[in-house]
Amino acid sequence: FQDAGGFGWTPPTSSHSMASLLERKAKEIERLNSVYVDLLKSSGVEYIEGRGAVLDAHTVEVRLVDGSVMHLRTKNILIATGGHAVKIDIPGAEHAITSDEALMLEHVVKEDIVVIGGGYIGVEFAGIFNGLGARVHLMLRGEYPLRAFDHECRAVVLDNLKKRGVQVHTGCTPSRIEQLANGRRLLYCNTPSGDVKQMDVSQVMFATGRRPNSKNIGLEQAGVVLDERTGAVVVDAYSETTVSGIWAIGDVTNRLNLTPVALMEGKALARTIFGGTPTKPDHEYVPSAVFCQPPLGSVGMSEEQAVQKLSGDIDIYVSRFRPMKNTLSGRDEKTLMKMLVHVPTDRVVGCHMVGADAGEIIQGLGIALKCKATKSQFDSCVGVHPTAAEEWVTMVSATRRVRGTGTAVPQ
Repeated sequence: FQDAGGFGWTPPTSSHSMASLLERKAKEIERLNSVYVDLLKSSGVEYIEGRGAVLDAHTVEVRLVDGSVMHLRTKNILIATGGHAVKIDIPGAEHAITSDEALMLEHVVKEDIVVIGGGYIGVEFAGIFNGLGARVHLMLRGEYPLRAFDHECRAVVLDNLKKRGVQVHTGCTPSRIEQLANGRRLLYCNTPSGDVKQMDVSQVMFATGRRPNSKNIGLEQAGVVLDERTGAVVVDAYSETTVSGIWAIGDVTNRLNLTPVALMEGKALARTIFGGTPTKPDHEYVPSAVFCQPPLGSVGMSEEQAVQKLSGDIDIYVSRFRPMKNTLSGRDEKTLMKMLVHVPTDRVVGCHMVGADAGEIIQGLGIALKCKATKSQFDSCVGVHPTAAEEWVTMVSATRRVRGTGTAVPQ
């Protein structure tokens, strides 16, 4: 709405109905669930609704919704129970919500909301709440969000959050939450200077990580080893646990916690168990996106990872530009595109972008990197004009050259 004036439109007066959005969301979730159930049944899968627990390497006990119990004997058992959002252990944590409850909030517009945590979920929900008209505070333990991503991209995302009106509090650690008589929350947090800051807000949301759903389903009793720190199911390169015949994929293994990765792991496991071709899940060059505004897309190594892992010179290509849409609308946001090239092999080892449609563009680049594309091959490709994506095939001069301190060479 704000950008429309730059294209000659008179920006409309708009309002938002959270109730309408929640109703449509519920209907869509119900539709998707029925689609998945139908797919399972049409594929010949026996669908059993209940709570399962592993009794031994070949037996699963299921407590059905009517209270009855059944036992299933099988050659293989697959654990794919995912994970759940967790709160940090501070007094008053029960007065805060997680991403689960955030999707059911009935009042967001003009509310004061603190989001604690700078990962995918924290950054995305900060943008969602801000876009719906809330006054958003994003609290970070460090100086930048999105710790696992390239630092240059993290800095751009932080700048964009601030420019769009999100108040970012860096170096802050929450210490307790109080529920006030008027229904609001009083959040206490420790600042870098050692002071204690108080924030009187409508809602506090923890986006402080997720934990594998591995407890109370019989795994330890069956001999399956769990990681002592995270509770993740320990698996080998083929996704088999420490008990032969019991396998695990997805977030419960805490390898690379993304839905498409779990699908890839499932396909590899199907080939291993039923296809006669033992197949390791491939976690190299997995493209991903953070749906902030504008989004961040990434595939391959960050600059920090490349310097740490690779030997030899690494050329860094960086392009920053203001898209024409932003020049017309007056929005003060630039697109960042960054490519990492291992000089001795000419291999492109990383591509990162912050800008419109970054997720869509990175998906295509992910294919190129999986195919071991070189910088010369990127340069030989003709760009599509006028698009932002053509920038990837027109980066001529490296912005800088850094020296790898590791021993690896792209294979």
